[in-house]
This record gives sequence, C-alpha cells and structure tokens, in this order.
Amino acid sequence: MFGSNSEFLEVCDIVPAFVPADINTDADGDWVNLAHYARCLVLLVKAAGTAGDDPSIKLQQATSAAGAGAKDLQFTRLRHKIGTLSSVGVWTIAAVTATADLDLATPTDFASDDKQAMFAVDVKASDLDVSGGYKFIQLSIEGDDIGNTQLACGLYILYGNRYPQSVPVSAIA
Repeated sequence: MFGSNSEFLEVCDIVPAFVPADINTDADGDWVNLAHYARCLVLLVKAAGTAGDDPSIKLQQATSAAGAGAKDLQFTRLRHKIGTLSSVGVWTIAAVTATADLDLATPTDFASDDKQAMFAVDVKASDLDVSGGYKFIQLSIEGDDIGNTQLACGLYILYGNRYPQSVPVSAIA
C-alpha cells in the first residue's frame, strides 16, 4: 500500500460523510467516489446516548455523485469498539446483514446506545456493481429509532490510491 517513505495522506484520503451532528433524525452522508481508490473504510463515531437509542447503519452505491440509481450495498462484517477509550483496546468483528441495526444486527444487542462507540465497515471498490457503472458510496444513518439527542460523525477513509502523489485525487465527484 505505502512504504515507510510515504505519508499517510499521500496515498489515502479522508472525507467527512457528515460532520458531528445530532442523528436522532436520518443522516445521509455525502457520496464519495471509489474510482481512484481500491478501498474505503466507512467509520461512524458516536458519543454516549440514551438507553434504547440505537442507530442503524446503511451503505448505498450509485452511478453518480447525485445518487443516480442508488441501491443498497451489501456488507457482512462490521468492526466495533464500544466503551470508553480506556476500556476498549481492540476492534471486535461482528457478522451483520446489509443494514446494520446496532440493536438487532446479531443475536445479541451491541449495547452501544448509552456508550461511546466506533463502528467501521471496510468496502472494496470491487464490491460495487462496477459492471453497472456504480462507483459512488454513501453512509446513511437511520435515526427514527433514536428519540433523544445522539451526537455522531461519519468519515470515509479511502486508501489504495491508484495514483499516489503528494495530494491524492479527490474522492468527491
């Protein structure tokens, strides 16, 4: 991916899906273009909230930055760190379905509602319907199950830049 002489931001890009906001309503991130990157780590970082308020994570793919032809992007693995920084040291991997309801995604509750947490989904560009012209992805948070204030932000961390340079190719548009 990159050697010891490369800086992280020479071969990777970080794009906010959405900046820190209250996600007790639906939050749709910007569309990001995977045409110049092999992979994208989609990261949701949330503050501790109220018991029973669990968001749902959904990824979509589209053929344009305007969301043309949007359809669900299937994923089966979700990594998470739930709890305070001093109590969680490693990522845990969970099997999920296409949309990760953080309360119902596995046989047990993620129990993240009243705890700070990070959730990550690693998407390969080849996972998209490339033959159908799909190269854009979007993170969406279903906020209907959240009744109280819940602060969170979403990030896209794109890597595997096909054209490494001091300023990587933009992943927007």
